[in-house]
Parts: sequence; structure tokens; C-alpha cells
Amino acid sequence: MVRRFVKDNGLSLFFLVAFALSLVGQSFAGNAAANADRLAEGGTALSWPAYVTSSDFAVDVAENWQSEYLQFLLFILATVWLVQRGSPESKKPGAQGEESDAEQKIGRHAAPDSPAWAGAGGLRQGLYGRSLGLLMGLIFVLSWLAQSVAGTAAYNARQLAQLQDPLSWGEYVVSADFWNRTLQNWQSEFLAVLSMVVLSVYLRQRGSPESKPVGAPHEATGVEG
Repeated sequence: MVRRFVKDNGLSLFFLVAFALSLVGQSFAGNAAANADRLAEGGTALSWPAYVTSSDFAVDVAENWQSEYLQFLLFILATVWLVQRGSPESKKPGAQGEESDAEQKIGRHAAPDSPAWAGAGGLRQGLYGRSLGLLMGLIFVLSWLAQSVAGTAAYNARQLAQLQDPLSWGEYVVSADFWNRTLQNWQSEFLAVLSMVVLSVYLRQRGSPESKPVGAPHEATGVEG
């Protein structure tokens, strides 16, 4: 039973473990870096529990999360309407849009094993048909808010330590510090997606569904290995 579960969910379990290990690693590395700065400034070191509950750790985590979910949100929405000829990450040219009910297997076209809301009508079908983008968008907004709140607290702690005036939340979210932290994450996410979309036109990874079959022509679009 357990072996079957692990086998059937290996991809998600692998990334869950990788996420947990990297988050724990970040907490220890961040604690060490923060303590080095505090000691250099004549302060006292923070314990690990104190650091992982601090605004400094929270803002570092939240700013990474919000940029990741923004990347997925924009990619999900952009691939509805935009295409890249030759990329397995794209629909075929001419197939842009939300597609017909028959293609999406909704309403009277739903199969017996389709999700219940796919066969429903009205609001339920509309919500379920956009539920992935809606959830990604909600997580992005919540993590962005968490970043802004934690960032305000971390920034003001530095301001007060230097005997300078703190900022309100509204002042911080239009500050250079906030947008410097935000945009440096956004640009890396957009570059990663751009690289995946374009490089997958010409390069292959045998056996991966994120790649075209090794022998597929470069112009083949929406074909997965």
C-alpha cells in the first residue's frame, strides 16, 4: 500500500522533500548570515527558533513564494492565448483561446469519470474551469501580502536600529527596498520560463513530458515526449 502510494506520487513527493530540505537549509544558512551581521555591528546572536520566527526570515521566504506563484499564474494564463511554434509548452498555432465545450469535455460533453463540476452548468462550471489560475492567483496575492508585511517589519527594525524613522505599510510597498527585492525575483522567474519555452524548441530530454520526443522536428508544437 505504502509502496504503491510512493510509486504513484513519486514526482510530488520528490519535490516536497526537496522543498522541505531547502527550506530547512535556508533557515540555518540565513541564521548564520544574520548572526554574522549582528555580531559585526556589536549586537547579540539570535537563536535558530528566534530567527525562523523573525520578520527577516519571513520576508525572504515570502518573496520567493510570491514570485514562483506569479510565474505559474502568468504562464497558465498566457498559454491560453499565446503560442510558441515548436515548443511542447505551447498549444499549436491556431488553437488559441479557451476551446469549445466538446474539446474541454464539459457540460453535456462530460465523460462519466469527469469531475462533478465539469458536468455542471453555470457558476460551478465556470469556477472549476478556471480553478487552477484562481488558486495560483490567490496564493500569489497572499504571499505578496505576507512579503510586504514582513518586509515592512524587517525594514523598520533596521531603521530603528539606525535611529531613523520607520515607514508605514503603504510607504514601504512603494519604496525602493520593496521593489528591489520584488523585481529581482520576478526577472529570474520570467527568464526561467522564457528559457524553457524557447530551448525546448531545439533541445530534448529523452523520456520527459516537458520535452518533445528526441526525433520530433523542431517545428512540432504541443507534442510531448
